[in-house]
Amino acid sequence: MKYKSVFDIIGPIMIGPSSSHTAGAARIGRVARSLFGRQPKWANISFYGSFAKTYKGHGTDVAIVGGLLDFDTYDERIKTSLQIADSLGVAISFHEEDAITDHPNTAKVVIGDDDGELELVGISIGGGKIEITELNGFALKLSGNHPALLVVHDDRYGAIAGVANVLAKFAINIGHMEVSRKEKGQKALMTIEVDQNIDDAVIQELTALPNITQVTKIVD
Repeated sequence: MKYKSVFDIIGPIMIGPSSSHTAGAARIGRVARSLFGRQPKWANISFYGSFAKTYKGHGTDVAIVGGLLDFDTYDERIKTSLQIADSLGVAISFHEEDAITDHPNTAKVVIGDDDGELELVGISIGGGKIEITELNGFALKLSGNHPALLVVHDDRYGAIAGVANVLAKFAINIGHMEVSRKEKGQKALMTIEVDQNIDDAVIQELTALPNITQVTKIVD
């Protein structure tokens, strides 16, 4: 594996003890919170592989819940996130799974409230870096390291071009883009990582496009 800098090995500023088991877990939780857009009332968290075996000793449980509460990796409140969640009325459950996954540090987060729910699968790849590999049944590859757009749309001709044209109009450069669909002609998901934060005006124009169902931004 090649590293771009020493910080890829050391990891981010964080509450310890492990960049992969704590900082990465916190970031997975925080991406889920960002996509959900509000504090959930409940969370079912499943750990796989190394996460399932060591999550208590390495603080993976408190880290991922801290992320769901919108705490950054260095926030001291992560240490008491389980107690904070309980005081806020957020019901948390953890599950150790035996299924073999593609990566040993894998977590599935299902969160919700009276208005809806969200299911996300994330992996911690080391140095505090993560990838979101599944969202509500859609396969994707989202690093969480850059501002991003998630665009749910009807699988129709011109939908992708329309989104790209709006981003070009606002001089937004695309760093990475993927499209996932469950079935031909049904719902699809664009995952677009960009080089700068996205104004609400961009979101409004994207939402107004034909065949676009939902647009969500993730701020770096």
